Order: sequence, then C-alpha cells, then structure tokens
Amino acid sequence: MRRGIAATAVVASLALAATACGGSDDDGGKASGPTTITWWDTSNATNEAPTYKALVKDFEKANPDVKVKYVNVPFDQAQNKFDTAAGASGAPDVLRAEVGWTPAFAKKSYLLPLDGTEALADQDKFQASLVEQARFEGKTYGVPLVTDTLALVYNKALFQKAGITKAPTTWAELKSAAAKIKDKTGADGYWGSTAGYYAQPFLFGEGTDTVDATGKKITIASAEAKKGLTDWQGLFDGKGLHKADATADAYAHIQDAFVNGKVASIVQGPWEITNFYKGSAFKDKANLGIATVPAGSTGKAGAPTGGHNLSVYAGSDKAHQSASLKFVKWMTSAKTQEQIALKNSTLPTRADAYTAKVTADPGIAGYQKVLTAARPRPELPEYSSLWTPMDQELPKVATGKEPLDKGLGTLETAFAKLVPDFSK
Repeated sequence: MRRGIAATAVVASLALAATACGGSDDDGGKASGPTTITWWDTSNATNEAPTYKALVKDFEKANPDVKVKYVNVPFDQAQNKFDTAAGASGAPDVLRAEVGWTPAFAKKSYLLPLDGTEALADQDKFQASLVEQARFEGKTYGVPLVTDTLALVYNKALFQKAGITKAPTTWAELKSAAAKIKDKTGADGYWGSTAGYYAQPFLFGEGTDTVDATGKKITIASAEAKKGLTDWQGLFDGKGLHKADATADAYAHIQDAFVNGKVASIVQGPWEITNFYKGSAFKDKANLGIATVPAGSTGKAGAPTGGHNLSVYAGSDKAHQSASLKFVKWMTSAKTQEQIALKNSTLPTRADAYTAKVTADPGIAGYQKVLTAARPRPELPEYSSLWTPMDQELPKVATGKEPLDKGLGTLETAFAKLVPDFSK
C-alpha cells in the first residue's frame, strides 16, 4: 500500500528467491501441463492476504492452464528481497509493488513493460494519474491494483460533543478544534505522526515538496518547506495535542488511541479502515468521519497518492510472462477489484469497480471523495527513498531534541546523497 521504502535488512533473500524464482518451478514451462507462476503478495498477512489467497484459487479455476504459487512477503522486507532476488538468482514472476517501487525497479530493468499487453487492455478504465505514476521513461511497468491517500479521520461523536459541526479545513482550525475537544470531552483532539510520509501534506499545503523533480532541485530546506514543517511541529504541543511519540511502536500507539476514542482525530490512510471498525469508538461505522487533510497557508490541501501495482518480472521466460500477464489482467479487472474492496475495504483503481455495494462502506465512500486531492508521485525512482532520512530526522525535531533548522539542513545533505545530480 503504502508508506515508503523498506528499511529492514534482509538476510534470507536468496533462500526465498531460490524457492520462488520465475521460470524455476517444477513444470519447467512444459506445454504438457499448466504453467506455474510465483506471486509475491505484500499485503497484510492478517487482514488482507486471506482475500488474495481465495482469489488465486478462483483464478486457477477459471484458468486451468495456469497455477499460482502464492507467497506472502512482509511489506517492510519485500522491496529489498525483490531487489536482491532480481539482481541475483531470479525473482517472482509477479510482484505486488508499492507504487514508489515501480519506477525504481523499472530503472534497473527488472520489470517487463506492459504497454500493448493484455494486462493493460483496460488501460482507459483506470484512473489516469495512477497509470501515469506506474510509468518510467515513457513505458508502463505496473497495473494499478489498489490505491490510497491520507485523510483527516475523526470521531464524529467527540467532535459533536465539543460543538464542532464540520471537519477542520486548515491546520490552524485543527489546533483550535483540539483545544475545544480537550475542554469538552477530556480526550485529546489530535495526535500527529513523526514519520516522513505523514509530513508530506504540510509540504504540499505550502506549494512545495521534498524535491522539485522537474527542476532537479532539493527543496526540503526551502522557506516554503520550513513554513509547512513549522506548522507540523506546532501540532505536537498545545491543549488537546498529543505529544510526539518517537518510539518504535508509535504507529500502533496512535492507531489504538484513535480507534478506542482516546484521541479524536489523526491523519491516516484507508489501509486501516478494517482496523478502525474493530475499535470500540467505531462499532457504529457511521461515527467515522473522513475529510481531506487540512490546507496550509496557500489554501492548498493535498496528500501523496499511494497504493500498489502488479508488475511482471522481466527475467521470466516467455511462457511464464504470458501466464503472468493473464493473471495480472484478471486480478485488476473490475469484478476482482470489487471483491477485494468488499473484503478488505481497500480502494479500487478503476471507476467501474466502485459499485453500489462497494460505496455502501462509509470508509471507502469517504476516502473515495478525498482522492481528488491526492498528489501523484513524480517520475523519480529515488522519490520514496527520501522518506527514510525523514523518518530518522523528524522524530528528533518533533520531540524537541533538535531544532527544525538543523533537521532540515541534515535532510538536505542526506537528500544530496540520494539524488546527487539535484541542486540545493
């Protein structure tokens, strides 16, 4: 889905690759039997993977000439594992790749261009921006499977108790709302994340980004970026604003507090819809409010577009590639995307999959509305990797261990190593 480059060191990559390489299965690509392809699914093993496993069986029933070896690979390990496998002994025939990985792997020639193949036969059915960010140097290397973006999610009951009738549209309004909620309910009004991905809306709200990909310039230390991150920093201190959590379990702490009504609002993505509903605060699904992330001083509001593409390994032989293309087309069809949305509460990437059944889920319907404010990622293979140094530096700033100016200077230096041909 979602949230940047994998950071976990991989020690078993080659072993996994050896058991799941394209073209290395027992069938050997022989015409006398079905072709067996390997699919690395990076979805959540508990909440999402069961749906994909069931769909694999459905696909095999509908396509007896193809067998799918399903492998669920932890999301935070998958990028490094695939990179190692593709660069060494071979990789899975199909990969569920976070959208930021697609151009990075395409740059290394690990992925098969899909233009003109059956996998992209329905290209005009997909949201155009999602296909665009699956491209690299004019070719398309992934078919959008699910999409996402960040939104301000809030507890309607706590907001109403505080006399707040609509979601805040600016960060200043959010700060004011948090104080009212604390006064009237005792709950914190807002709890922000210190992770780099979640800081993006504050940059977009000032009309800037971490880098200017077109102008090839590092912009993280610009006046606009500093303004946005000053607003971000200010949301960790004040009445009703929860202090920054820089622990390894910060994500879980924030999520748990929100779903159980201890904090009234957070910024979060649709990959947590099913978990929202498991919390005591959202037994009534209608209590979940979803709004576009607040705007910055420019009046602009936006969050990064996330999600996952299905990509085909360029190193597989023709028989496995052909079977893989058939599988990708089937998995990204309107019917299959509808099934995925209904089971996993994830957002489809094509309009014809947003059926009445799908939009009956208030979580999906709410996130569908905020997708219009989502910002496609630039065609820059290194773009997602920029969040890694932000994940290391921003917690220091948020907890007061380091001044913002120093943090931005450190990030500017770190970015220069990742995109050495960019100016400051």
